[in-house]
Amino acid sequence: MIGVVSGSPYLYEHKAAMPGPGDILKKAVYLGIGLASYASEKAGDKLTELRSQAQKIADEMVAKGEMNAEEARRFVEDMMKQAQQPAVKEVPKDKPQSSEPRRIEILEEDEEPSAKESPKENNVDVLRQQVLDLREQLKRLQRDK
Repeated sequence: MIGVVSGSPYLYEHKAAMPGPGDILKKAVYLGIGLASYASEKAGDKLTELRSQAQKIADEMVAKGEMNAEEARRFVEDMMKQAQQPAVKEVPKDKPQSSEPRRIEILEEDEEPSAKESPKENNVDVLRQQVLDLREQLKRLQRDK
């Protein structure tokens, strides 16, 4: 299409606004860079927040005499190192990894566990609950001090 720009004698050619493959690729790259930048910023914020919380805990423990200043400094540094390490999923050595997905059995609320479930598995659940109860009791005792 040929036209006149605001009464000027210059002619211009107007093309339809169809994004080409280069434009789509450019936008995808910009999107990736923006997402990486945003994720980096959020991670930095979380690390800063974690450092302040760890420092606060360490300061409280120093004030109570449970650790000295050097131990508190190492505690905060260790917490930051652990937070910055990528999460590593531990794979049991005795189980070979299979290429097919793990099967999951879905039970309805009114269904009883299958006969396949051993008493040992039930015992593990009982022990987990006991550990959770003991943790709650410990938290209450620490608050009451």
